[in-house]
Amino acid sequence: MYEAWFGHPKHISVGYSSHDSAEIKNQIAQAKVMGISAFVVDWYGDREPFIDRSYALMQMIASGNNFHVAMMYDEADEEEGATDQAIADLTMFQDTYLSSKSSGHQAYLTYEGRPVIFIFPKGGYTNWDLVRARLNKWNPQPLLIYENLPGKYADAFDGFYAWISPGEKGWAPDGSNWGDQYLSDFYLTMGTKYSDKIVVGGAWAGFDDVKASWGLNRHISARCGQTYTDTLNFWHRYFPPDDPPPFIMIETWNDHEEGTAIEDGIPTCGIGGLGPPSSPASGQSPAKN
Repeated sequence: MYEAWFGHPKHISVGYSSHDSAEIKNQIAQAKVMGISAFVVDWYGDREPFIDRSYALMQMIASGNNFHVAMMYDEADEEEGATDQAIADLTMFQDTYLSSKSSGHQAYLTYEGRPVIFIFPKGGYTNWDLVRARLNKWNPQPLLIYENLPGKYADAFDGFYAWISPGEKGWAPDGSNWGDQYLSDFYLTMGTKYSDKIVVGGAWAGFDDVKASWGLNRHISARCGQTYTDTLNFWHRYFPPDDPPPFIMIETWNDHEEGTAIEDGIPTCGIGGLGPPSSPASGQSPAKN
């Protein structure tokens, strides 16, 4: 997953702006070397004009650099109007970025010919059945991929993605709960109960939200890089080597506020403290960050 808000005063300084075209080109080049084939960009519709501009730049630049881009929709967290907001935002996105007339539309990530849209839940007030009915009128219809395990609106979604979590045991003060229980529950449930849905695996290098204004002192230890290796390859326990999940989402490329960024490398315990990420497993297309 890719955060496109840097340079905005609400967020920490990381040494670059998400509106810097040269920086975006460099990030794409770096990601390709790491074996990453797409950025899934966090997007809020017209609620965050700064991020919308960042997304437009990313899609345009990706199209000229043999790279893909997808959108992760952050749903509104207000109880009143969340459904109407989602319909309006997604309609705006289709008209602005998926149309054949849209700049860089060729770069948008598709699966079996359909655009892939990820959903990041917030307040839980959106009626996704109503949203799905509206999006079914698109041609082609988009694939909607929701976070975590299926819930109330399971039938409205085409698949589900794993997200950073320590599992039912919760956040350990020393960060030792790195997500093995959570990933096991995710893959097992998807395979046994929702085999007709698209599975998007998850991989992360660690977590530390101390720099985030919304932080809650939550930690997942990098374990000298082992957390990244273990989460990236966890799918092998539940899928045969010749039939992996279609995507593995790396969480994240550059969320420096929650301590999940891999753009500067994976933490190690050797001299220098950082090392390059290992390549994703064969047959997988990492998304996100």
